[in-house]
Amino acid sequence: MMTFRHLSQVLIFAICSLPFAAQAQTGLKIQLVSEQTAIVPGKPFTVGLYLEPDRGWHIYWRYPGIVGVPAQMQWKLPHGWKAGELIYPEPERTLMFKIKAQGHDRDVMLRTEIMPPENLKTGGQVTLTGMASWMCCKDSCYPGTMELSLTLPVADTAGLNSKWHKLLERERGRAERTSEAWSAAASEKGAEITLSLKPVTAQARASKNQGEADKVIVFTEDGWFDSDKPQTIKRHEDGSLTITLLKADTYLGGKPPKTLRAILRNDDGWVIGETWRCLQIAPTIER
Repeated sequence: MMTFRHLSQVLIFAICSLPFAAQAQTGLKIQLVSEQTAIVPGKPFTVGLYLEPDRGWHIYWRYPGIVGVPAQMQWKLPHGWKAGELIYPEPERTLMFKIKAQGHDRDVMLRTEIMPPENLKTGGQVTLTGMASWMCCKDSCYPGTMELSLTLPVADTAGLNSKWHKLLERERGRAERTSEAWSAAASEKGAEITLSLKPVTAQARASKNQGEADKVIVFTEDGWFDSDKPQTIKRHEDGSLTITLLKADTYLGGKPPKTLRAILRNDDGWVIGETWRCLQIAPTIER
């Protein structure tokens, strides 16, 4: 049986094969921007893929859950240039109809590092191009693609574009992190996954009551547990949490994973004195 996510992937691959003139943006503005004002030979610089969904629309995180397709970028760089991976900010919960997915209802800046060759001559310009693909949803879903380009001068030095630097810094601050203040363990029995999270240093910011604990959301990085099924959280007196997750009906990763790859979002934060909200964990799954 083909799931909505499988169908979405088929649709986006089909649209990628259409001529550029036949493609249209629905519910979304998208552009390619640079954090730096110029390209310096042999020096990496940050390029952002800025997505602005219309009000009431949403886009998807790098792993959407059981529905959706994430934004991606296929570069067409000159010979000798290299592009790093596309980095997404922290995941958020969004709804596709009544299905809980992992995405964004807000403007989002994805980013990557571009490395130009060292023998690049200064004084001219370089145009970077790539094919962006995405899925944007409201009452219906619209996969789309668009060829994007960015032209920058080549110089001995470069400054920062204040507008895009500000947005990129904000997204960097929202990135998930690991922390030695918390330890995680995971076990599995049948369809249930039990995740145990324990504060291990004085820097851990533990929830003060069950109401705070209930606000924690667990996001999957590989689809081993279902993004739409209930997540049950129990807070203990020492501040530790026991979270029950349910395995997904379909897993596209082949063999069962050895670790539980997850990101736990807590808008109150995980570490005292720090503002980041998403804790990345990967404990071994005991079976």
